[in-house]
Amino acid sequence: MKKQSIVELLSNNTYPGRGILIGQSADGAFAVATYFIMGRSENSRNRVFRESGGTVTIYPYDMTKVEDPSLIIYTPVRRVGNSLIITNGDQTDTIYEYLIRGHTFEYALMTRKYEPDAPNYTPRISGIIDFIDTGFTYKLSILKRAPDAPLSCGNDGACQRFTYAYEPTPGTGHLIHTYKCDGNPLPSFSGEPKTADINSGIDDFTSLLWDSLNDDNKVSLYVSYTDIKTGEQTIRIKNKNE
Repeated sequence: MKKQSIVELLSNNTYPGRGILIGQSADGAFAVATYFIMGRSENSRNRVFRESGGTVTIYPYDMTKVEDPSLIIYTPVRRVGNSLIITNGDQTDTIYEYLIRGHTFEYALMTRKYEPDAPNYTPRISGIIDFIDTGFTYKLSILKRAPDAPLSCGNDGACQRFTYAYEPTPGTGHLIHTYKCDGNPLPSFSGEPKTADINSGIDDFTSLLWDSLNDDNKVSLYVSYTDIKTGEQTIRIKNKNE
């Protein structure tokens, strides 16, 4: 798949929803991980990221405006052993718990399916970086409702599960997001993760990614650069509400 800049991949898409990008910096020194969220409703836009000890949690910005916290408040980023987990929902905790018990990323996600938010049936997207010796590998996953599932079956429609495994390439990342674009209902992401160019350091890349997201709908962004040799992690957070 052709490698594209973040600007090409995101700037013309008003609503990709929530997105995960994982890859390697151009100099080969860092494992790169990013997660962004967007929102169309007041409830979805009323959020901020908070980071502590490598864990990122989503909190309401204004508690008085919270309507339904079930699908908007969760922990998208957690570390377990030599792995970094990133997801768009509470499956972060599912993956964490299964890995602790000696199971795999894929096995954990077999217990989950897309979100029960009819008529969108938002896909669950997940990513993991596994640090091994002085290198790493990474995976991306999407759980989505089968496109031919009848609308009358509600949350019981068939779930399709796709996992993509990668060896890192300097200057290259892979991006997956929940929705193909804006719409009513929102169309799910389709095809393989998109190949993205990572050609700058953490501050420039954070700014580039943040500026590429639609200004009306973007909410929060997390970017992490982990030194492959030392394991030292540098994190940037951007919140529109601050």
